[in-house]
Parts: sequence; structure tokens; C-alpha cells
Amino acid sequence: MQMLPPQVLALARQQNKRVKVVGGGHSPSDIACTDGFMIHMGKMNRVLKVDTEKKQVTVEAGILLADLHPQLDKHGLALSNLGAVSDVTAGGVIGSGTHNTGIKHGILATQVVALTLLTANGTILECSESSNAEVFQAARVHLGCLGVILTVTLQCVPQFHLQETTFPSTLKEVLDNLDSHLKKSEYFRFLWFPHSENVSVIYQDHTNKPPSSSANWFWDYAIGFYLLEFLLWISTFLPGLVGWINRFFFWLLFNGKKENCNLSHKIFTYECRFKQHVQDWAIPREKTKEALLELKAMLEANPKVVAHYPVEVRFTRGDDILLSPCFQRDSCYMNIIMYRPYGKDVPRLDYWLAYETIMKKVGGRPHWAKAHNCTRKDFEKMYPAFQRFCAIREKLDPTGMFLNAYLEKVFY
Repeated sequence: MQMLPPQVLALARQQNKRVKVVGGGHSPSDIACTDGFMIHMGKMNRVLKVDTEKKQVTVEAGILLADLHPQLDKHGLALSNLGAVSDVTAGGVIGSGTHNTGIKHGILATQVVALTLLTANGTILECSESSNAEVFQAARVHLGCLGVILTVTLQCVPQFHLQETTFPSTLKEVLDNLDSHLKKSEYFRFLWFPHSENVSVIYQDHTNKPPSSSANWFWDYAIGFYLLEFLLWISTFLPGLVGWINRFFFWLLFNGKKENCNLSHKIFTYECRFKQHVQDWAIPREKTKEALLELKAMLEANPKVVAHYPVEVRFTRGDDILLSPCFQRDSCYMNIIMYRPYGKDVPRLDYWLAYETIMKKVGGRPHWAKAHNCTRKDFEKMYPAFQRFCAIREKLDPTGMFLNAYLEKVFY
């Protein structure tokens, strides 16, 4: 039997149960887990309105971005920025603070101009800068704890093509010339290969060139996926191989210049290879060099601690969304990764702990949808508006209907 969100909430109130909404199920944290009722928004996936004059689109919160792109293509529109994957829902992508890169661009939630929120008592709130403005400032990164997001209105831009240029560099060069790289490319990011000086720089910029690709099944899959997974599996028995693997793959796949051109959403999204553990913290942009050099020094001082490639470094404009990791500051996101070849767990706790210690020291804030060990005490220090968010949450959900174990660590 299918039920609409208001019916689920009525039943939950009656039975004193908790409720969680799940999106694309992409978050590797426990943010959407529950032992109460779970609402899957997969059937609430329609485009409700396209305003070509304002370049805005209103969608139901359960629509996958992958399904939204072709609809926007039809109207000559696009989202100005996207994360690495599109099998995520509009409601989930904003609620967890998903981001990409580009110092002139905010996290994805900054593209939201309005939303409707179903609260615990069954009221539907229309939220925007001009209506329920305080709730709007909280609800764009809502963590699933303010209610059920029903619809989202996104500010779009005219459809555009991107050229992606990838070229090799060194960590020293990139960190010494960071400002110049940020000015040169609208969507600049770089990948550092731990246990080496190697860096792959990625520029993405508007272009009028026709689509073209240097992708190659043999190199991207046979080598970049299957061989990598096999070698990382061997390295679980011989950890000393990891540094060699990182340097070998840089030489093999990232040592030359590559160019790709395509529609923006086809360039923004990419393959995340195989199972992995990730951490991703936002730190003040000016701390980028200090934090990366400290991470590098830690790995050099502890040869037993191994780190898979890449450490992905991205940049995002500050915003005024209460629980956005970029609240009131331009930020650098530093994403670390440990793959799980053939699903096997790789020792990572020493690396994780050292990374978190560095991130906290430079004033970092963790990505809400990734693993972290922070509690309310940490968040109170990290977020100037934390108490304001808590007050809004308690007002909208006084009985804690939308809480779960993950959120209790955040708020209690």
C-alpha cells in the first residue's frame, strides 16, 4: 500500500514512531537510518513547473538529478554546479550539504530559491527569502530533521558546455600558486597522490567547442578500475605497495594532458570506481596549504600509515545557510579516500584519526553525509549559528519525530 507523507506522519503520531526520509541512499553515513518509519520519495519525482523567464524549475523532492538533467536540456537550462554523482535526489542533495568546486559557486543548496516543508504536526510551510525566511535559512541544509521536504525550486542558468583540461603538476607548485589557479579556472580542483609530490590539476570552463572525449575503455576501466582494484587488494597483504601503486597510476593515467568537452552535467559527474570509505571536511580556504602539508608530513613520519590516491581538493564560496559547512567563509574541501577492493576492509583508522585531528586544528567542519566522529560539543564550536538551528528544529519538531541515532549525537 502506498501512502503519502502526510498519512505516514499521522500514523507515526498515532503510534509514537519516528520517521526518516531517504533519498538516493548515497550517503555513506547513518544520517537516514531509522528503526521507525522510512519514507522513500522515489514516486514523488515529477517536474512541477519550468519558468523559462526566471530560469527556475520546481520539482518534487524525490526526483533524481539524473532524471532532471534531460528535462532541463529540453528547455535549454542547466544547474550552474553539480556534485560528482547524479543518482541523488533533489531533497537529499541539499539536505546533506552536497558540494562540488568553484570558488565563485556555493554548495548545491545555494541554488535553491524556495521549498515546501511538511512539519511534524502536518502543517505545510512555503519557505523562501520572503516567506518563512528563518526556516528557509535552516532548511536548505536540513539534515532530514526539520520535516519532509516536498518540493524544491532551483535557480538554473542557460544550458552550457564545459571543457575539462587535466594536466600534471606538483604539490608545491599548486599550493604556491593557489590563487592564480583559482582565478584561471571557474571550476578548479586538484588531486594529490599521497606518498608522492604528484598532483593532477583539473580545470573545467565554459566552451563553445563541440563534444569530444579522450576517454578510453581500456585505460579507464581495464587499467583504472580492474587493475587498480586487483593491486589494492594485493596491497592489503603488502601495505608497502600503496605508495608505489599511487606513483605508478599517476605515471600511467595522469602524466599527460587530456581534454574533454561536453554538456555541463556530463562533465561534472564522473565514475566513483568501487566501494570506498571517504571523509570530506571543509576548512577555511586560507588553511589549504597548511593542512595539506601537515597531512603529507604525517604520512612521511609514519611509514606504516598508508593512504590511497587521490586526496581530492575542491573550493567553494561561503554562504549564509545555518548548517552549511561553508557558513560565512570561503572553503576548501579536502576529501580523503580508502578503497575497499572486492569489498575487503583496509586498515584506515590511523589515517582517519590523523586527518580528523588536522582538520579540527585548522577549524574544519565535516561533510554531513560522510563518516565523522563529531558530537554536539564539536558542532557548537564549529557553527556560529548552531543554537539558532537547534531552536528552529525544536520549534518545528518538539517531540523529535525526525531524529535518529546519528542526529541525537549532533543535537544532544
